Amino acid sequence: MLDIDTLPAAAGAYALLIRLPASWIADIPHLCGRVLGPGRYVYCGSAWGPGGLGARVTRHLRTRKPVRWHVDRLTRAGRIEGAAVRVGGRECDLVDALAAAGATVPLAGFGSSDCRHCRAHLVAVPDDLGLIGLSRIIGLGPDAVLSL
Repeated sequence: MLDIDTLPAAAGAYALLIRLPASWIADIPHLCGRVLGPGRYVYCGSAWGPGGLGARVTRHLRTRKPVRWHVDRLTRAGRIEGAAVRVGGRECDLVDALAAAGATVPLAGFGSSDCRHCRAHLVAVPDDLGLIGLSRIIGLGPDAVLSL
């Protein structure tokens, strides 16, 4: 297992496991008024800038940050339970793997406004899916998982 200090600075893709304890009404312009019910969700993103995966995942874990991405609004309402990282990976491949395992898209367009491949970069997953199960679905071992 990873910890915050051992998250890689390399570029790649990540999956955040998010628990939403209560319904959330989207306050994102093209999704305004749509509702996500309580449950577990996985947001898939990429980190190709300075600091790579470590910097991006650490930013998502901060509670005080500017709202920059769709997922920033969701994590204000929910709680990140952990993350899985794939050095050199692409978020679309993570979404595809989750969809093949039965994950569903609850809000088309969430987190994927610049993507021509995916319906969304947020998927709904069963409540009993844990970090190890998530890492297996996306083809990673437990050494690529950060538990919070």
